[in-house]
Amino acid sequence: MNEVSSEIRVGVSACLLGQEVRYDGGHKRFRYATGVLTTYFALVPVCPEVEVGMSIPRETIRLEGDPERPRVVAPASGRDWTAPMRTWSAKRTRELVDDDLCGFIFKKNSPSCGVFRVKVYGKKGVPNPKGRGLFAAAFIAANPLVPVEEEGRLGDAHLRENFIERVFAYHRLKALFAGRWKRGAVVAFHSREKYLLMAHSPRHYKELGQLVAAVAEHRPAEFRDRYCTLYMECLGTLATVRRHVNALQHVAGHLRGVIGAEEQRRVLACIHDFGEGLVPLVVPMTLLKHYIEIHRVPYVQDQSYLNPHPRELMLRNHV
Repeated sequence: MNEVSSEIRVGVSACLLGQEVRYDGGHKRFRYATGVLTTYFALVPVCPEVEVGMSIPRETIRLEGDPERPRVVAPASGRDWTAPMRTWSAKRTRELVDDDLCGFIFKKNSPSCGVFRVKVYGKKGVPNPKGRGLFAAAFIAANPLVPVEEEGRLGDAHLRENFIERVFAYHRLKALFAGRWKRGAVVAFHSREKYLLMAHSPRHYKELGQLVAAVAEHRPAEFRDRYCTLYMECLGTLATVRRHVNALQHVAGHLRGVIGAEEQRRVLACIHDFGEGLVPLVVPMTLLKHYIEIHRVPYVQDQSYLNPHPRELMLRNHV
């Protein structure tokens, strides 16, 4: 990996940023992106349809044929945009790789940008909701580790928290392996990520731990690629309440002998309430951080799990 920018760059379908690039000359402004996220991310707009040469306004296009390899067609005129869209997507994707992106927010249902359940029309005009927009497919294939989401799915609190968490995590990961990295830095990084990884997938955490323990047995590039793949796969697994409770209890274990018995009971009761759905994750997390910061508890005070993203985003207030 090359040197990583201090700013976190995230690609966004241009219409979501309020740019009037849609087929009807309008936009689909996504206020969460244009408002909240601009404080933390540098947003990079991309409109495949305009950049490939389509006019504004323009006739509508859709996916047709095989959902595994669909064509992009304008049904009114019959014009086939598949070849130019594939050529442009390959070129634009290469440019975006060099643009140091740490995430991408795509427009849902789009024949160019849709990631999930994009309609692909068969010979009889019956839609199959198993397609993916041509540009989105090309970007994901070329950047399998980069977190991607659709703006519609970001209305779900759990998916939103997971996506933003992965964007920040991927930026940390890229910084770790930028330039000539050292084994000690990898061990320290993995230690800081311990409870975050456990909350998502204990299986991945265990496999990553075994990989780090055997780092000297791997060629540097081989180790880097394997660690990055497993790390992002782990965070791509949605954290569950049960796994959060497990991670929280492990963190709370570091407070034994540091805080009093009554305070310890209060912490465990708070974690229990979260497990029962009585309070959001932010409540036990805030209480744990309070004691950890006051007493400067070794090891856990630097855990990414306690601060995976800025608290001002309030993502854990809703999960």
